[in-house]
Amino acid sequence: MAVSQDSFMFTVGKLDAGMAILLGERAHLIEFPSLLLPPGVSTGSIVNISVQRNMTEEKKRENDFWNLQSEILDAFGTRTPENPKLELRNITQTSVTLEWPKLELATAKLRSLDLYRDRQRVAAIPSPLTNTSTKVSGLQLDTEYTFQLVLRTTAGVYPSNVLRVRTHTMTDTSGISVCFGTVEDDVLLENAKLALREMGAKWSDKIQIDTTHFVCTTPASTPSAAHATNNPIINGPGVEYQKALQLSIPVVQPQWVLACHAEKKMMPIRPFYLGESPSSPSHFRPQSMSQANLSSPSQRSATSSPTQQKAANRQSLPPQRVSAASPPAMSPTQPSGRGSAPRIPEEERESFEEEGEGDDADADRPGRVRKGTLSKNFRFPPSGPAQPPPPVPPVPAPPTISVTPAEEVEPVVQEEAPQTPPKVEEPEPTEEAADPELTTVGVVAPSSVEVPPPPPVDKERPLGSPNELDDDVGETEEISLN
Repeated sequence: MAVSQDSFMFTVGKLDAGMAILLGERAHLIEFPSLLLPPGVSTGSIVNISVQRNMTEEKKRENDFWNLQSEILDAFGTRTPENPKLELRNITQTSVTLEWPKLELATAKLRSLDLYRDRQRVAAIPSPLTNTSTKVSGLQLDTEYTFQLVLRTTAGVYPSNVLRVRTHTMTDTSGISVCFGTVEDDVLLENAKLALREMGAKWSDKIQIDTTHFVCTTPASTPSAAHATNNPIINGPGVEYQKALQLSIPVVQPQWVLACHAEKKMMPIRPFYLGESPSSPSHFRPQSMSQANLSSPSQRSATSSPTQQKAANRQSLPPQRVSAASPPAMSPTQPSGRGSAPRIPEEERESFEEEGEGDDADADRPGRVRKGTLSKNFRFPPSGPAQPPPPVPPVPAPPTISVTPAEEVEPVVQEEAPQTPPKVEEPEPTEEAADPELTTVGVVAPSSVEVPPPPPVDKERPLGSPNELDDDVGETEEISLN
C-alpha cells in the first residue's frame, strides 16, 4: 500500500478502553483516541494516519462567529440609558411637586432612583419604573431650593438636570390646586372657578398628586344624594371625598376660595372646614363669649338705662367663687386692724342698694331670707380702734371651813385659766371637826398664796470612775471563742 505524503505510520504500543499509545518512526509517542482506530486493531498493529485541513468549514465557522459579534453589538452596544429630565409641576408656600418622563434604561437594569435636595439625598423614589412624579413637603416660606434625580443602573450612573425653585409667599395664590366635589349651589361653584382663574390657580374633578384642597359643600357624591335620607347607599360619601381624607387633603368650602381672592393672599382654612359657618364674622375676628354677648356702646345707651347696663355687664362676666373656709383677700392699702371692715366696690354697693329697695317687702317678713342680697338697713361697724374687753366681775369670798390646826390647806392653782377661781372641795366632817373646842380658820384666797418654785430637775450623773461603772453592771461570764 502506497503511503501518501500526508500520512504517517504508527505502531500501536498499548491499547486501552479509551486511549491508545502510538509510537512513531522517530520514537515519537502520541496519545490517540481508541475510538478512532480501525476495528480489529490490537497491541503491535501498524496504522497509517493522515491529516488534512478543511478550509471550507473553517471559513464557514469564522463567518458565523463575526455575525454573532455583530448581533451582540447591535443589541447591547449602540443604545445606552438616558439621563432623567426633571421638571416642575406645581409649587406652593411649603411644598414642591416634581415630575419626569418615563425612564429609558435601554438594555441596562435599574438599581435605584434617588432624589437630592441641595446636594443631599432626600429619599429613594418608590416604584421608579412606573412612578413619574413626587411631592416634597415641609419646605420653608419664600426660600430657594435645588432638586436633582440620580439614576443608577448596571450600565452606570446617570444624573438629571439641576432644578432651581423658590417657594411662594403668602400673597402668591397661584399654587392653589383644587379638586371640586359636590357643590349644591351652582352659582357659588361658578364664582369659585372664576376666582381661581383670576388668581392663576387650577382645578380638576379628580384628586392628583399636586392637589392642595378639596372643595365641596357636602360629602355626598351627587347633589341629589345630599337630600336623600332613606337610601344609605345613595347618601354615602363620594370616592374623591374618601380619597381626600386618606391623603390628608383639607376639605374646605367654596367660600375659602372667594376669601383668598378677595384678600389676595392665602387665608386660614380652619374657619372654612366642611360643617363650619364661614359667613359668621366671628371667624374673621375671634372674640370671647363675653364680647359676643355685649352690644355696642351706642346701642346700649339708646336702648337701656345706666342701671340696666351695669347689670348686663355683670351678667356677662363669670361669677366670683368665694370659699367659706378662706378669708377674703385684702389689698396692700387696706388696714389690717380688727375694727376695719372690708370695702365693697361702688358698682356692687349700688346693685345691692337697688336690689334691696325692691326686696323691702320680702325682707320685712320674718323667716324670709334671700341669698345674694343685703338689707337696706344693714350697716357696717365703724372702723374705730379696738374696744377693750369688759371688766371681770370680782370673785366672791369662799365659805369658811373648819379644819384642825395641824392641817395645812394647800390651794389649788390652775395656770391655764386664771380668770375663774379654783373649786375647793369640802371635806367630810370627822370626829375632830365635830369637836367644839377647835377653832375656825378661814381659807386663804388663791391670789395671796405664794406658790413655791418647782424643784430643780436632776441633771445627768457624770460618768465616774470605771469602778463605779462596774458596780452597776451585773455578773459577767467569760465565754471562750473556740
